[in-house]
Amino acid sequence: MEERDEERAREGVVRERKGFLLRLPPALMEELRAWAAQDLRSLNAHIEFVLREAVKRRKSGD
Repeated sequence: MEERDEERAREGVVRERKGFLLRLPPALMEELRAWAAQDLRSLNAHIEFVLREAVKRRKSGD
């Protein structure tokens, strides 16, 4: 648990969250679920991780 808290702190995760509805095709949802499970994340945490990484890449120009 402590390791996960440190990871969140490094990633600058804010405790306050804004919720929204996300509709995904079933096949994509299953791919994301499997990927999240491999990385030992919840689906929600994994989608947040993927989006955060995409924003970092976009900002860095890669």
